[in-house]
Amino acid sequence: MNLANKLTLSRIVMAFLILVILLVPFEDFGLVLPTFYVGGKVVVELRYIIAGFLFVIACLTDYLDGSIARKNKQTSDFGATMDAIADKVLVNGVLIILAYQGFIALLVPIVIVLRDICIDALRALSAKNKVIIKASKWGKVKTVFMMIGISLLLFYNLPFELWGIYVADICVYAATVLSVVSGVLYFIKAKEYIKIS
Repeated sequence: MNLANKLTLSRIVMAFLILVILLVPFEDFGLVLPTFYVGGKVVVELRYIIAGFLFVIACLTDYLDGSIARKNKQTSDFGATMDAIADKVLVNGVLIILAYQGFIALLVPIVIVLRDICIDALRALSAKNKVIIKASKWGKVKTVFMMIGISLLLFYNLPFELWGIYVADICVYAATVLSVVSGVLYFIKAKEYIKIS
């Protein structure tokens, strides 16, 4: 297994670890995780800080594995499939939990997950016709906004929260809009390659 695939697999492991950290009711097991006051007005729970650090590391592995695979010409169907799974478990899983816990509107994970399902279906249909459609620049911009937004949400939007600037929310909602835009552009690009029988 090459380094790029190892990084992808490590991202999947980190994604599940983040989900566990965010979901496990530690208090029910007698573990009280500390909370901190930042700037006298923001209460920060340790679980989100730990999840935030892991999320940032996972985002870095997402960038690194793609760079390494392209540089060493090690792209493969296995690597691409594992990369897609890692991204979906990481981003969609965290978005669903953050919506459930009231950090973001439920509409965000609904839009993101539905868009991913549609894009995956289009990819499968175009691959059936031996055509691979690359992600658009808008899809990549969406990913950057989403990664920054989720990271900031896990870190309680600090330091911006102290100044009343909702950068985390702006990034997540911008990523949601860009997700729809990039999905529509992907469909327009894919429809010429999809044969309806």
